[in-house]
Amino acid sequence: MFSWFKNQSKNTAADVYVDLGTANTLVAARGLGIILNEPSIVAYTEPSPGKKKIIGVGQAARTIMNNTTGNVMIVKPVRDGVIADFDLAQEMLKYFLSSKQVKGAFHRPRVVVSLPYGVTEVEKKAVVDACLMAGAKQVILIDEPMAAAIGAGLPVQSAKGCMVVDIGGGTTEVAVIALSDIVYCEAARCGGHRIDQAIIEYFKKVKRFVISENTAEELKISIGTAVPKKEIRVALAYGRDADTGLPRSLEVSSEDVGLAMSEALQEIINAIHRALEHTPPELVSDIIEQGIVLAGGGALIRDFDLRIRNEVRLPVRVADNPLVAIAKGGEKVLEDPVLLEKITLSL
Repeated sequence: MFSWFKNQSKNTAADVYVDLGTANTLVAARGLGIILNEPSIVAYTEPSPGKKKIIGVGQAARTIMNNTTGNVMIVKPVRDGVIADFDLAQEMLKYFLSSKQVKGAFHRPRVVVSLPYGVTEVEKKAVVDACLMAGAKQVILIDEPMAAAIGAGLPVQSAKGCMVVDIGGGTTEVAVIALSDIVYCEAARCGGHRIDQAIIEYFKKVKRFVISENTAEELKISIGTAVPKKEIRVALAYGRDADTGLPRSLEVSSEDVGLAMSEALQEIINAIHRALEHTPPELVSDIIEQGIVLAGGGALIRDFDLRIRNEVRLPVRVADNPLVAIAKGGEKVLEDPVLLEKITLSL
């Protein structure tokens, strides 16, 4: 039995995949699929200066955030896909990697982590060190756009070029891929959080209505649209009056939410234009044939694919289950040592 297990280990690339996202962290395990999907947040108190006491991670931290005030600090240790607070990121990774789902399958897992394209050596080292301190036996890094393309079912190992647009919480990455390599990648510091902020600012300025980040996100998901004049929907939002400070409610239209998001969405479209301008002509013809694939949470914004199609004049489709496309890609490489070797980032 032991020799069989050893042979099986040789035929696999790694044990666990971690999508360390700005908004959520997803963990997939070899043979088990996605086993964890929690917010990338940490709640802590500071009983004495410089000493942090962790009181919640992930969903537990979000619950604390929604129900607690006072001296509890809520921090997102990952910003724009890279570690911003090393100590808290380490605690968060330790919590996720020591969860019963992971520990029940692997004692000291070989971990694959995806990072935004073009991260610095310092940022790579921060992730590797945090994972090793969290209990990983080995850490392998890959590019997020590559994982998204694999998860979306694109033929990344083919000589034909393909384009994936990964719209995450902190950034959007537009990548052209061929022969298991990213030929060109255009990044825009515009993702789900930037879109939420645009909605907040619009309602405060135009409607004199102040809403929370959670309300802005709910409006984006429920009635948000990339084509404001098409199929108008309404929703009731709760906030406070910007002039009096008193609580009030407002019936909000999808047209208003769409207008609020429009400028941020245009930044993403501009990034697609720039990526196409820098793509070798022979690969552009492949993209014209295969189309552009959207992944990440932002891909779910209603009619965003239609708006991109109208402005870029290329076929556009949304990946199956775009919210977990990156994690699905990471899950696939756990079983494919040849592919993982080709896409592994140097340290």
